[in-house]
Order: sequence, then structure tokens, then C-alpha cells
Amino acid sequence: MIDKVCATPDDALHDVPDGATIMFGGFVSAGTPSNLILALQRRGTTGITGIANNIGLGDLLDVLCEKRQLAKFIATFAIRASGARASRFEEQYSRREVELEIVPQGTFVERIRAGGAGIGGFLTRTGLGTVVQEGKQVLEVGGVEYLLELPLRADFALIKAHRADRLGNLQYRYAGRNFNPAMATAADIVIAEVEEIVETGEIDPEDVGTPAVYVDRIVRCDPVPVRWEG
Repeated sequence: MIDKVCATPDDALHDVPDGATIMFGGFVSAGTPSNLILALQRRGTTGITGIANNIGLGDLLDVLCEKRQLAKFIATFAIRASGARASRFEEQYSRREVELEIVPQGTFVERIRAGGAGIGGFLTRTGLGTVVQEGKQVLEVGGVEYLLELPLRADFALIKAHRADRLGNLQYRYAGRNFNPAMATAADIVIAEVEEIVETGEIDPEDVGTPAVYVDRIVRCDPVPVRWEG
């Protein structure tokens, strides 16, 4: 039987190269693969194009800015909700050291779903007449203008689930599901951080949020405390 369990987060990321495009699951701190993010920081991979709902607020992704590992980030928001201080990402973006693409949240997840489904793109009116429209094709259908949004895919998706079996079936918990299932369909290699690994068959099929066919590696980790300061 296939056993997808890795011993450590570092082992799970052993082949992530410089210049990789990486999706990160999570919404602020919920469902964020914190141990995998810290392992990516230790690995020192550079030139990363990151794709995540947010960066710099309770998600640990800001640590990737300590050694300037990010070349570009695609997110729905990238500023802190409080005025305590700017995140490292904000500071680097203000100095034009990293590229940022802001995507409306609904469009963001649909672009990921399109990438997972092999769809070439979709039409939406969200963002028309705003900075979101810049550089995008506008099509008219039935006398109504739409933006053509292209799919998002990645080389790797780092996601978080509550439990996994050894085959790679994943079970999520409450709001920790968020973008993780969609991202699992839209990457060449999917690595899941989980809090518990059980034997195959122990997760009820009705509770499987991501089937094993999408998952390449799993690693068990203790939760990392949320860092609101990045």
C-alpha cells in the first residue's frame, strides 16, 4: 500500500526549487500550514511566487520576507489589520523589492478552481473599472462587459488539514477547510500538514474533504502558536 507519510516538514519539502510557484492554504491563521512555512524558510528557497489569501497577518508567511525569499505574491489582501507596524512584506513592497497582485477573494478562489478543473478561464464583472482590470482582456457578452480571468496553478500546494490517513485522505475541521481543498486540486505536488495520522479506512468517507488522489505527501506536526506580529 502507498504510504505518503514524511518524517519531518523539511523532508516533505526536499525538492522545492528556487523559482517555484507555491500555493499556501489558510485564512489568516485558520488552516495555515505553519510548520511547512517555517520549513520553507529554513530551506532558503528563493524567487518564490506565492499564492495565498493573505500575507502578514497571523499566517507566518511574513517570515519568508526575512531573507527575501519571495519574488511575487498573489493575494486578496496584504496589509495588516492593525496599525501596530507594517509587515515585512509591506516594507519590501513599498521599496519595490517584491511584486504584488491583488485579486478579489471570490475571483481568487474561482481562479484556483479553474486551475484545478482544467478550465481556460472564466468571465466576471468583479473588478471592472478598477486596478483589477489593468492588463486584462474585456469581453462583451449580450451587451454586457466582463473581465476574462485566467486560472491559477502552482508547482506545489502546501495545505493544512486536521487528520489524514496513510493513503492521503484528508479531513478538515471547521473553518480550517477554507481554501485548502481547492488548492489541493490545482498544484503538481500537494503536501499536507496534519495534526493526526490514522490508518487507512479510519476516516469516514463522508468526512473526507480532500481525496487521497490529490495528495502526494503528508506530515504530522503539532500546531504552531499564532504570531500576530508576523
